[in-house]
Amino acid sequence: MPDPSTRPAPSVLDSLLRTDFASFVRASFYELAPGLELKWASYLDVVCDRLAAVAAGDCRRLIITLPPRHMKSICVSVALPAYVLGHNPRSQIMAVSYGQELANSLAQDTRTVMLSPFYQRIFETRLASPRQALKLLKTTEGGLRRATSTMGVATGVGSDLLIFDDPQKPVDALSLAVRTAVNQTYSNTFHSRANDPLKNRIVVVMQRLHEDDFVGHLLSLPGDWEVLNFPAIAEADERYAFRAGGGRLATTRKEGEALNPARMPLSVLNETRLTIGEAQWASQYQQRPAPAGGGMVKEIWFRRFSPSDVPEHWDSVFQSWDTANTMAEWSAYSVCTTWGVRGKSVYLLDVYRARLLYPDLKQKVVELAARFGASRIIIEDNASGTPLIQDLRRDNQRGVEAFKPDGDKEMRMAAQAALIEQGAVFIPKEAPWLAEFLHELVMFPNAKYRDQVDSTSQALRCWSAPPIKGAAYLEIAREYNRANGLS
Repeated sequence: MPDPSTRPAPSVLDSLLRTDFASFVRASFYELAPGLELKWASYLDVVCDRLAAVAAGDCRRLIITLPPRHMKSICVSVALPAYVLGHNPRSQIMAVSYGQELANSLAQDTRTVMLSPFYQRIFETRLASPRQALKLLKTTEGGLRRATSTMGVATGVGSDLLIFDDPQKPVDALSLAVRTAVNQTYSNTFHSRANDPLKNRIVVVMQRLHEDDFVGHLLSLPGDWEVLNFPAIAEADERYAFRAGGGRLATTRKEGEALNPARMPLSVLNETRLTIGEAQWASQYQQRPAPAGGGMVKEIWFRRFSPSDVPEHWDSVFQSWDTANTMAEWSAYSVCTTWGVRGKSVYLLDVYRARLLYPDLKQKVVELAARFGASRIIIEDNASGTPLIQDLRRDNQRGVEAFKPDGDKEMRMAAQAALIEQGAVFIPKEAPWLAEFLHELVMFPNAKYRDQVDSTSQALRCWSAPPIKGAAYLEIAREYNRANGLS
């Protein structure tokens, strides 16, 4: 390491770059994109203030949600590791992204910054080799920046600072299997990578993708996270405090204003909104994993009824069961929705939702059918529903119907959404289960759970196209006989 006495006296600018993270980010940008104009916005001052707190160890758990193309990676994955290693060349940093290619690209940018003249002028930290593999950038003092993917190798290594930058790929966000696998890597692998659990810092930066995406999963776990949430267009007046130049400042944004008007004005954002669609816009740009007012189904489409509106007699009462996916998956919910039919309308009378072992599930089917006098018990003929149907029929349970669905869950709900929009579906004004039911329905297809949606779409499908049997068979037979001169 060079003798400090041989270094030139630090200039005011160098001192600022070394101590002010926002200034360091600006210098890093111009190093990576010479000739381009940096269009700074006040939200970046807020982001840099909190990342500086992470670097100093004053903030240990930070989540930042930002729209695409708003400098999240250069701040978090590129500049922050270089800055931390500049101040402590022994630090061990792990930076995680959804793919190794992206992780390597961000590591390459960090290496470029650390090899730049301005960096080597303000810090004594040096890389052990300018040509070392991007997966592991080591300093001469034993510090490192490790680049890996969410599903990559992380066992056997530790970190002082753990960074997650886009840990989930946007196109995979709707896949429950991929989403679950990525979320579980945090608890099963990365959470235990801390060198010192009392001092380890974690930063997550991404665009929201789903209610149960990586951020949603982290916030559902124990622990305190500081969250900076920046929608592309403000949905309410905002005010943020931050430190800069040794003092405390504040920035405000009015409802309807763009996050970075110079870089992405409202005209560009509105064009993007029309191009990508409301659901993707709401999650990735507004950081709200369901559109305002609902997704595929809107709450205002449902008609409401009070106890005084309930008819004395229903034309019929039926129930729709969505059971756990497999005989062994009893951690999943089973749901029964009970419906009353009156003329051309259908009324949601009750929602039962619980995790049940198979014997309890079978007993509950019989119990709820008796309680509401259901003439039809519709059960999806798949996975755990198949043996349930067989056992109930073997016990002579009346009204059991097997239902074979067509298409995926999204297609099934989309096919029935028009019935709700047309005002044919009534829900109660008040019920203990109503808030949870509506939340899942209006969040769909971005909700964490879908069992109430599946029960509802199945119920509406079977109500709008009931099976032909009993008296209906006799009427069809009579019509056939009359048409063929047999009556």
